[in-house]
This record gives sequence, structure tokens and C-alpha cells, in this order.
Amino acid sequence: MNAKHDLREEVINFDPRFAVVRLLISLLPPLVGNRLRTNLLRMSGVKIGSGSTVGGMIFVHGGGRPASKISIGQNCWINDSCTFDASAEITIGDNVALGQSVMILTNSHELGPSESRAGSVVGLPVSIGDGVWIGARTTVLPGVTIGSGAIVAAGSVVNRDVDADTMVAGVPARLVRSLDND
Repeated sequence: MNAKHDLREEVINFDPRFAVVRLLISLLPPLVGNRLRTNLLRMSGVKIGSGSTVGGMIFVHGGGRPASKISIGQNCWINDSCTFDASAEITIGDNVALGQSVMILTNSHELGPSESRAGSVVGLPVSIGDGVWIGARTTVLPGVTIGSGAIVAAGSVVNRDVDADTMVAGVPARLVRSLDND
């Protein structure tokens, strides 16, 4: 390989606009300057609906321009230290609350041969319905849809779809109860 090719591979996922925004956001302590932080993220390409607020540093990565693959609805609360692996689309509905350090992942690997089990990278979108509450330190894995009105308890690992108006918890997340009339 030549140096020019190697350099291109090293910076192919660099988004200068997002890098500047991230630098500016890093100067703000959590829960200070929330509207400014949210507007800066909008300028970087993250789609954020009116009334939504980002309460701290968020981490965004993935191929291409990952910020442009994130869509957050209206009146949402995104807490400090959330991670968005936006290798594929991440869609968050209206009135969603994400606790601290929630991780939403969209990429994984196909199962490879025994010499190298982490095969080719695959990206699968994640969709979170309206009114969902996801507790702190939850991990949502690639390809998952969380139905409207669901609650995911803190510390859960969501590896399959969650029905609307249900509460799930655990590793992996399992149904705790229905929330139809709550």
C-alpha cells in the first residue's frame, strides 16, 4: 500500500463539521447550555425536532457522515454520555427519554469462519417509537425496533424487538409486564 492510500483510509470517516461541533460541545459541562448544545448538533447534521434537548456530551460514530443518519423527534430528552453508532439509520420518535450512557448500536459482524469469527461488517437500522423511556446504561443492538410507549429498564441489553406499551428488563431484555392502561 502507498502512503496516499493509507492516509485516505485513516480519514475516510472524518467529518470536519461534526469535529468542530464536538469540540465546542466539549467545553460545556453536562446540563449547562443544553439549548446551545442541541442547536450545535443540529448544525452538524443531526436531525433534532423542536422542544428536544441534549443534556450532555453525546458520542456519534459510524461510516460516512454518521450525524446525518440520526433523527430525533420532538420533545425528547437525551441525557449525558449517550453513544450513537450510526453506521445505519437511527430513528427516535417524539417524547422519548434516554437515560445516561445509553448505547444505540447499528453495526455488527456476520459470523465468519473459525479463523476469524468477526466476519464482514453489517449495518442494521434501529427504530425507537414515540413515548419510549430507555433507562441509564441500556444497550440497544442493531436491527431492533422498540414500540411506542415501551419502557426499557436501566442496564438492559435489547437484542430483539420490544412490543409497544410493554416494560422489558435484563440481559437480554425480557418482558416484565404490559403497560396498556398505565
